[in-house]
Amino acid sequence: MTAFIEIRDIHVPELDLYARFSEGQLRHYNEPAQGLFIAESPMIIRRALEAGYRPLSMLAEYKLAEGQGRELIGLCGDIPVYVSKREVLEQITGYALTRGMLCAMYRKPLSGATEVCREARRIAVLENVMNPTNVGAIFRSAAALGMDGILLTPGSSDPLYRRTVRVSMGTVFQIPWAFLESAHYPELLHDLGFRTAAMALREDSLSLADPRLGAEERLAIVLGTEGDGLAADTIADCDYTVRIPMSHGVDSLNVAAASAVAFWQLGTLNSGISSVLPTGREPSPTAPIPLPE
Repeated sequence: MTAFIEIRDIHVPELDLYARFSEGQLRHYNEPAQGLFIAESPMIIRRALEAGYRPLSMLAEYKLAEGQGRELIGLCGDIPVYVSKREVLEQITGYALTRGMLCAMYRKPLSGATEVCREARRIAVLENVMNPTNVGAIFRSAAALGMDGILLTPGSSDPLYRRTVRVSMGTVFQIPWAFLESAHYPELLHDLGFRTAAMALREDSLSLADPRLGAEERLAIVLGTEGDGLAADTIADCDYTVRIPMSHGVDSLNVAAASAVAFWQLGTLNSGISSVLPTGREPSPTAPIPLPE
């Protein structure tokens, strides 16, 4: 049985990972080995464990750790479990701790773009999408609406940043993703067998409902950064330029909202293409997992 370590002072060095390390420090922790990230809430911690991420330590509200969280803690093996009262933990996070539990976890070696695309039929590409909330929301929509993978340019936010993981509800562990080595990627996607659809506000764009898009066997949906959108060179290098029809004089949507609309229309759930991949690997489940309150 795991022995709990009670914390009364948030300034102890054991809590640096949770209270004082920046995202960059966590990401580069233990270099040249893989770094760390923080998973919040029992649901997200469980999804990370199921995806093969290894825990380093845990910080939990004492009441939860002693009660309904005990089974989840048991899945983490012999790691330090720091416990404290809720009011102490709120000093660390700055707000009511999300469902009473945090876990520092080791990152895994990153996949490459070729690996993510190998068996995919529908992928999303995020070009310099820098807001962690938007990236998390896009991952959640991608997992729910029939996308097989996500590629990010180097200027995009890290999917394992704490806020991104939280907003995604742990779907960053369920859908394959990789960083592209270069911002000049449409040629790579073409070489991998994908046609490319740039989401852009241009009068000569195709409607999202154009049947040619849904009929593509392999399609990459390319989304641009908040505000400026996609680079002109990227749009020129894509096979299609696509626009979401809108009314009431609205000319654009937040990139996360636009992604959900595009994924619903063009993802494997609604494109007429089977959602089962050639190897029989099915998209990651999105049904909720029963977890401790």
